[in-house]
Amino acid sequence: MLSLAKSVISTIREDLHNAREHDPAARGDVENALVYSGLHAVWVHRICHSMWQQGWKGPARILAQLNRFFTGVEIHPGATIGRKFFIDHGMGIVIGETAEIGENVMLYHGVTLGGQVLTQTKRHPTLQDNVVIGAGAKVLGPVTIGEGSAIGANAVVTKDVPANSIAVGIPAKSRPRNPDECVKLVDPDAYVDPGSYII
Repeated sequence: MLSLAKSVISTIREDLHNAREHDPAARGDVENALVYSGLHAVWVHRICHSMWQQGWKGPARILAQLNRFFTGVEIHPGATIGRKFFIDHGMGIVIGETAEIGENVMLYHGVTLGGQVLTQTKRHPTLQDNVVIGAGAKVLGPVTIGEGSAIGANAVVTKDVPANSIAVGIPAKSRPRNPDECVKLVDPDAYVDPGSYII
């Protein structure tokens, strides 16, 4: 029991430190712990996911629904989420049941990790480590967003994105991400020539 408590405290500290790393508006751990709905959503999801894995699927769905009501973030209890996952602003996030999210991933508000089919298969996206998804982007189907890639705001992604790429537009088109474009907290739209993508 003591080891579990230490693990929980360690995870919370890591999440709070991660919030400061990903949000220039983050001022202090106590304030962030109290007011960041993205953190609250992730913390409650970890409980829901544990319940889901232990077969308590009904209670897990109920708790997830309460989580959605209070935070504006909908995460299915079956979704797998890695360490240092950060949701900025939180409102309007949807993460489907078979979504898999790696470590050090960041989502802005309004992102959907959704499905395209109604069958009980792997139908939601896989985000590898160090991925950033811009506000309002929709990533649909069992696609893979490669490690170190970024998806621009409001992009609609229905195909795999290679590692270390930038994807923008509707439908999203990707290109390699240059080393000087790996600036933290900059939307990938900033690196795209507006004339190169026509909607």
